[in-house]
Amino acid sequence: MSVRVSIQGYEGSFHQVAAQQFFGKDVEVITCATFREVIRVAASKKESDGGVMAIENSIAGSILPNYNLLQKSNLQIVGEIYLQIRQHLLTNPGVKLEDIREVHSHHMALLQCIDFLEKHPHWKLVETEDTALSAKLLQQHRSKHVAAIASKLAAELFDLQVLAPNIHTMKNNYTRFLILQREDKAEQVDNADKASVNFHTDHSRGSLARVLTRIAEGGINLSKLQSFPIPGTEWEYSFHADMEFETLEQFHHVIEAIRPITAELKIYGVYKKGKTV
Repeated sequence: MSVRVSIQGYEGSFHQVAAQQFFGKDVEVITCATFREVIRVAASKKESDGGVMAIENSIAGSILPNYNLLQKSNLQIVGEIYLQIRQHLLTNPGVKLEDIREVHSHHMALLQCIDFLEKHPHWKLVETEDTALSAKLLQQHRSKHVAAIASKLAAELFDLQVLAPNIHTMKNNYTRFLILQREDKAEQVDNADKASVNFHTDHSRGSLARVLTRIAEGGINLSKLQSFPIPGTEWEYSFHADMEFETLEQFHHVIEAIRPITAELKIYGVYKKGKTV
């Protein structure tokens, strides 16, 4: 029985690529219009086995609303994927570059490929809702004068040809995806070396510095620190911290060291550090 996970976007999206990288090609995806729906479906025992959610991009930065969704959920982080965003020019079979009059894709994908697109000034650029949806509509309409920018997976799913591969300008464009599961579904990860934690500090002088000092003294690398104002409070902040460590014992020792000087300390998940793919 295949794993079923919720993703944001359509079939052929980079979320689905990330899901396949973590769970394998047989993973079944439940497409969702919004990240809020991704979290809702991932938390439903009747609907899914978990979810895959983008959390940050190496160029655009953190997706701040998704941190808030994570904080309000009871989902656990069980893994992560760093996916290189490779954009390709897709067409229906047999179409040549000289046949193209329009290129359809999400506005960010068009921007990511602008150096390539500017070499063809006669092409009309059409912004769409989603890269994968652009590929799907291209296949449905069978036009020989329209191309789409999307993933290789979208080309495979919709029987399109990759007319020009890797047309993105920035070759080191990565998106980090979190793998989320319900607490009852999540199992302890073998050889875990990374954890995501949320904690509060007050507005007293040096409160955050004291926490960071304890983390550093424990030999833990803080790979991410993101602050959020706490609604309804005066100058109090919540912090999301990604910690990298060598042993679980080291991590738990640091958690116990910072617990007395933080409030509402919550561990989102302990998992294996993701590799770039």
